[in-house]
Amino acid sequence: MWNFSETMIEIILRTAIVYFVILIGIRLTGKREIGQMTPFDLALLLLISNAVQNAMTGPDTSVSGGIVAAATLLLLNAAVTRVVWKNKKIRDFVEGTPTLLIRHGKIIQEHLDKERISADVLTQALREHGVASVGDVNVAVLEIDGSISVLKNEEVPSADHPHRHFRFISRKSG
Repeated sequence: MWNFSETMIEIILRTAIVYFVILIGIRLTGKREIGQMTPFDLALLLLISNAVQNAMTGPDTSVSGGIVAAATLLLLNAAVTRVVWKNKKIRDFVEGTPTLLIRHGKIIQEHLDKERISADVLTQALREHGVASVGDVNVAVLEIDGSISVLKNEEVPSADHPHRHFRFISRKSG
């Protein structure tokens, strides 16, 4: 059960390699795939986890080997999260950036094509936001988590009132 014969360094290295390969693979599948998990995506996720388990621990099936692999994954994830939080370029690579899908009532087809979003998926998202027509949309954005956010024309300030001003008055004591 507590087999320490397999080198723990090898398990750490194997696990790190698998972690980064899977991270890059998930990133390359696109934002929409991550945000909307279908039964096919769930099956793929479960099969990938089973497929890479042996690649991480090798022939070691001991509890200690599993604990080392799990601890390595947790530590790598914490390290990547910290680096992503501190570095915008790496954050943009790992998490991606939002993509504008609709601007002033006009669909940006090339962005839909790039993100592999069908017109049906876009209209479904609009309906979920209570929008009947694309013309009623000021902006629609595919967020980094795969969700689509929508701002209706009526939710955007008009040219007459571009934004609200707040005056902060400091109180002088004395």
